Amino acid sequence: MVVGSYERGDRAVTVQKLAELADFYGVPVSELLPGGAAPSPLGPTPKLVIDLERLATLPKEKAGALARYAATIQSQRGDYNGKVLSIRQEDLRSLAVIYDKSPSELTEELISWGVLDAEARRAVESF
Repeated sequence: MVVGSYERGDRAVTVQKLAELADFYGVPVSELLPGGAAPSPLGPTPKLVIDLERLATLPKEKAGALARYAATIQSQRGDYNGKVLSIRQEDLRSLAVIYDKSPSELTEELISWGVLDAEARRAVESF
């Protein structure tokens, strides 16, 4: 059997072959069929938003790395007028490495500093 011929549509697959392929790949037959709606997410992932005004009031020993990271993002985006800065989950992962913490530990710390809103916890849960 040549799977590529089925993928290209050169050959029609029988129900039996479809069942064999599903078994081979370890997936339900429905996964190999076109159509159907994609599963809907539970809701939008909350944004990770850094309060830049609050960040500016924190001691450099505590928040210097975060301030430098935020300044770099602002520079890359050309966004110097904002009072807040949205970051991606990947940014939080990078910051967690810098602070030698897990993303959830860092999130809790940033919430305690007043730099992140408590809603950020939900964003970290989706990691």
